[in-house]
Amino acid sequence: MTTSAPDSHLTPEPAMHIVSKHLRPNWEFVMRHPAHFIAFGGGVGLSPAAPGTMGTLAAFLLFGLINQYLSPVKFLVFISVLFIVGIWACSVTGKALGDHDHGGMVWDEIVAFLLVLLFTPSTLIWQAFAFLLFRLFDIFKPPPIGYYDKKLRGGFGVMFDDLLAAFFTLLCLAAWKAFVAP
Repeated sequence: MTTSAPDSHLTPEPAMHIVSKHLRPNWEFVMRHPAHFIAFGGGVGLSPAAPGTMGTLAAFLLFGLINQYLSPVKFLVFISVLFIVGIWACSVTGKALGDHDHGGMVWDEIVAFLLVLLFTPSTLIWQAFAFLLFRLFDIFKPPPIGYYDKKLRGGFGVMFDDLLAAFFTLLCLAAWKAFVAP
């Protein structure tokens, strides 16, 4: 593969589908394949600073757009479909990048945080606390999140560790609501 600079557009040779993990993907890469577009959260993952946080923030917007049209049960089914699509998209994109869990792939944060928002009270304080907890669990990956992050590869591994971060976020929120909040 030939590129003129580390930040140049990513153009693999016809037989070559792997992009060096040292190159930063750009819009051309994201638009090249539907899986890339999905995995990069419609381009949100191209953010040069904190793409995972940007993906989590994008979930707020997506939640606001979709929540008004779906019942909670239908929303849960929708999130399940997004999770399955994410396994495929992150697998294809990870292979293309030569990095199974590239930082720009933010679909995992988007889907997992949609789940958190679905079960979080719709007040600013609860959602802000949910956001903070989710980002902390996703970044620091305490056990068993870190274990599965290291052991599972491919699209399922990318999606699963964020699902665990969502679970621990919801567990903390539920404990707070049950034992502390009036």
